[in-house]
Amino acid sequence: MTDFLPKDLQDQLASARRQARRKAATRVVHVGDEAFPILDYSDTGFAVDAGDASHLRGLIDIYEGPTHLTQALIVASARDGDLMRYEFKRNTRASGSAPIDFERDGVVPKGLLPRD
Repeated sequence: MTDFLPKDLQDQLASARRQARRKAATRVVHVGDEAFPILDYSDTGFAVDAGDASHLRGLIDIYEGPTHLTQALIVASARDGDLMRYEFKRNTRASGSAPIDFERDGVVPKGLLPRD
């Protein structure tokens, strides 16, 4: 069907599709001070718009809204049409607290009673 459409109309349709995908994206990759919407996400990697971020690499953070999901080390994989795909070399879930290096007791006091 696109063979019968004028070139400018094809470009406008492609632009509208990219814009709709960006609006639907809930996850965002942060590289330094820049942020790019993730258009496709899987356990092995993700894809962003190639026009925005064609050469990402190294340590990145992935957020879903304000929630920090993962910190990952990535490498560029392949260009897939207007998407640039990246693979995870390391993908670590973010946690709200630092890891502990000791065993915690099973019994923890719930509070202290005052001395009267």
